Amino acid sequence: MDALDALLGRSSAPRLTDPAPQGDARERIFRAALRAPDHGRLRPWRFLVVEGQQRERLGDALACAMQARDPQTDEGVLAKLRGNPLRAPLVLLMAARISEHPKVPAIEQQLSVACAAQCILLAAHAEGFGGIWRSGAIAWSPELHAALGLAADEQLMGFLYIGTPAAAAPRPPEAALTDHFRAWIAP
Repeated sequence: MDALDALLGRSSAPRLTDPAPQGDARERIFRAALRAPDHGRLRPWRFLVVEGQQRERLGDALACAMQARDPQTDEGVLAKLRGNPLRAPLVLLMAARISEHPKVPAIEQQLSVACAAQCILLAAHAEGFGGIWRSGAIAWSPELHAALGLAADEQLMGFLYIGTPAAAAPRPPEAALTDHFRAWIAP
């Protein structure tokens, strides 16, 4: 697929099913992440790959983290959290490993991880797969970070769900460029 076709044609796929990318396609998708902009070549990206039965364990970790935060959490909310990782055959947990650096603030390192996530989504689309980025308040909880074994210098940025689209992803309506771009004129 042409790069511009991938950029202009990708949209989030909310319903994903088997198969997930495997073999060479998976390797290309993962390698695409490593081409993200990276000021200082800090390589702040960390991706935890979750598939198979590990998705159920991730769901349990999400529910346990929520219960630790709020013991009064409704059972329906906990059940939804347990089921979230089952929405796709492959879930990538995106983390930023933040390094102290005199020229690269933490926000730039987090943005680099976001760019790596977009590279994954574009590469998955180019390989014929779909994906969607999800998060939620629980993603930033210390309880979940501990359950995932994240280091003190790592921050969870969200979840990428990857698989085969169950249906054609809805294409978002075209936005007017003039709503988002304008000439800057010095005061």
